[in-house]
Amino acid sequence: MFSHLREDISSVLQRDPAARSRLEVLICYPGVHALLLHRLANWFWRRRGYLVARFISYFARCLTGIEIHPGATVGHRVFIDHGIGVVIGETAEIGDDCTIYQGVTLGGTSLYRGVKRHPTLEAGVVVGAGAKVLGGFTVGAGAKIGSNAVVIKPVPPGATAVGNPAHILEPREVREAKPDFSAYGVTRDMDDPVSKALHALLDHVYEQDKRIETLSLTLKEAGLCVEGDIENPKPIDRDFLCKIVE
Repeated sequence: MFSHLREDISSVLQRDPAARSRLEVLICYPGVHALLLHRLANWFWRRRGYLVARFISYFARCLTGIEIHPGATVGHRVFIDHGIGVVIGETAEIGDDCTIYQGVTLGGTSLYRGVKRHPTLEAGVVVGAGAKVLGGFTVGAGAKIGSNAVVIKPVPPGATAVGNPAHILEPREVREAKPDFSAYGVTRDMDDPVSKALHALLDHVYEQDKRIETLSLTLKEAGLCVEGDIENPKPIDRDFLCKIVE
């Protein structure tokens, strides 16, 4: 367990530029705490200590905001960044060197006991913030899941899946996207609805600001009263103002 902990701390230092020391990671990173407690809970789970395992899992959720079922399988050097709202189901399997951001759900679409209900992430998979991976299929090694994507079918190794429902980006789309992947959904070219809505809102605000600035300058040049210039105001001619707006 302690060898796993050392690997977890090292992986955080390598992948998070905000991390400054091993002590800081050990004390202040909830993803590290959640993984440590999960390994303890999983130890009891595999020895049929189900109640103790579930209690440890429940305590970890209260402490970190990360819910990992004690029956889930988690590999080495897994990095859960921020972590609030992460849910990992009982039959989920997470390979080595995976990265999971906040709000991710590795969930199931079946209620049958004794079957594989949750996804398998092979080594090196990155799952962006808010993504939902639902079902007992496999996400191939090195694949990337875009933020807020809803994945309900297998993802090939090395592929990038985005959107709701998720689709696989063609190699040309991945090359043209700048940057090629973002775990937080801030790119413009990739098919992320949250990203598109934010960019559209910012563009609208920018255009409105330009129009207001142009109108203010035109009124001031015409000698009319504008904000901050209340000395000697002149009445505004309605027809003149309509021509300016047009």
